[in-house]
Amino acid sequence: MNQLVKRIIMSVMGVVICGISVGMFKFAALGIDPFQSLMSGLDAIIPIRFGTLYVIVNAILLLFALIFDRRKIGIATLINLFLLGYIVEFSQGMCEQLMPSAPLWLRIVILLIAIVILCLSSALYFTADLGVSTYDAVALVWSQRQNKIKFAYCRVICDFVCVAIGIALCLISGMTFGEVFGVVGVGTIITAFFMGPLISFFNVRVAQPILNGRKRKDD
Repeated sequence: MNQLVKRIIMSVMGVVICGISVGMFKFAALGIDPFQSLMSGLDAIIPIRFGTLYVIVNAILLLFALIFDRRKIGIATLINLFLLGYIVEFSQGMCEQLMPSAPLWLRIVILLIAIVILCLSSALYFTADLGVSTYDAVALVWSQRQNKIKFAYCRVICDFVCVAIGIALCLISGMTFGEVFGVVGVGTIITAFFMGPLISFFNVRVAQPILNGRKRKDD
């Protein structure tokens, strides 16, 4: 199969699996990643469906990337922009329909599964290398335009701002502190510590073999 076709398929699969995992995160209500924390806060105060809201917010971030460094934008960026929000919405809705009164132990299991498949999706998406998400582009562009600030620090600042705004918007919308814990909680902390190693594992064991083919043992 042509390499470009493989990369496009990997990008699409990465976005689809990522959307499913984020929907599971939201259903488990034990904490989600920083950008989704911001999206949850916006979703709580803006009365439109989540998928449409996701497209609008990412279109604004896409405009930022196009103005400052359009090299970060690719096919995968557009796939992410137009598909991810609706897949998240569908995935969360399916979980709520299938498990309307899920006990805590089941929500913990769902959270752990979501973390694993989120890392798998990230490995597919990154290895395909057809553009980054609009949120990732913000930190990348910022770090490259401010040579003295490393990407890691720019990403931490972006994440912190997203979480802070997300919490503030959730509280403004009338959520209780218990409900806010579902937005920023143990899941947020776990992803911070375990996503890196798991993405690396899936990159080596799954994504690269899919893209490049498995080498023979005697190679």
